[in-house]
Amino acid sequence: MEKTENARIAEVIAFLEEHGLAYELHTHPPLPTIELALEYWKDIDSTHCKNLFFRNHKGNRHYLVVFECHKELAIHSLERMLKQGKLSFASAERMERCLGLLPGSVSPLGLIHDMKTDELTKEHFPNGYRVKLFLDKDLQVSEKISFHPCDNTASVVLSNADFMRYLEIWGGEYEWLEVSPEF
Repeated sequence: MEKTENARIAEVIAFLEEHGLAYELHTHPPLPTIELALEYWKDIDSTHCKNLFFRNHKGNRHYLVVFECHKELAIHSLERMLKQGKLSFASAERMERCLGLLPGSVSPLGLIHDMKTDELTKEHFPNGYRVKLFLDKDLQVSEKISFHPCDNTASVVLSNADFMRYLEIWGGEYEWLEVSPEF
């Protein structure tokens, strides 16, 4: 059953509150691209992120890549950086199954739908998660970071410390990448 936009946002907010993670919520019209979002984000004091969801060529591994929104990444450069083989964008069905979200709303906040399981399928990494997260190293020095809350009609701002706590709560594997602006 597909969740409504408000249910997706409410689920993320409930998760953040349940775990004592402070946040700011900013609502806006649907913003499926960074170009559209920049106009609405201009007054929000935060490092805004671009989030891309990929699958490997076998279709059995999924990767979420998060980087500062003004940077560009060529997929072939990304493949070399990640050392995970040939990548392609994941389908809407995979986004829904692995992250509980729809295209245009990709976000690390969707990782609340990728909690560890002991019932491993071919899509699970040995650690029990379906998604491996790659983060732009520059985000380590951002005071505040913002993402869609699994729906592109809002943005959630977290302090860096609360985002790191969020990743600890999630418990999956993540890795920092050196993403230069000209990639």
